[in-house]
Amino acid sequence: MQLSEKQQQLKQQVTSSFKFGLYMLFNLPMGLLAGLRIMELTPTKCITTVPFKHINKNPFKSTYFAVQSMAAELSTASPCLLAVTGHKPSVAFIIVDMKASFHKKATDKVFFNCEDGLHAFDAVTKTLKTGEAQTATFKTIGKMKDGTIVSEFEFTWSFKQRSR
Repeated sequence: MQLSEKQQQLKQQVTSSFKFGLYMLFNLPMGLLAGLRIMELTPTKCITTVPFKHINKNPFKSTYFAVQSMAAELSTASPCLLAVTGHKPSVAFIIVDMKASFHKKATDKVFFNCEDGLHAFDAVTKTLKTGEAQTATFKTIGKMKDGTIVSEFEFTWSFKQRSR
């Protein structure tokens, strides 16, 4: 899939640690404190990370579930943002459902991998074609460096064309 010029610019901005850090400072300060990063973003895939550090820990000496949720959401929201960028009329998107399963204690850096990015592009195309809201569900899996699966999330996003 070919990205537009605006989508390419967005991809470069969010994968730059400095530019993404500035964005989080003003728009998502908790993400900055937690250390969220986007490691990879393509139309089909997004990998985000969250470090294991003191501010992210719970009393059980593992990464707090809400911190994992932030990183997991980012791995599904980034392909959505990429898909809606540059369209006229513009398309809004919002989470309408979330499911999570926690399997092991997260005691190291966690990598969230979502490979459902094309769902966002399909939903945006349908929304623009029909003018009706569309939903798409994205699965992301959180693993530590050693491959241990610590959590799995499903986020359902709703896409709606804005008024012209």
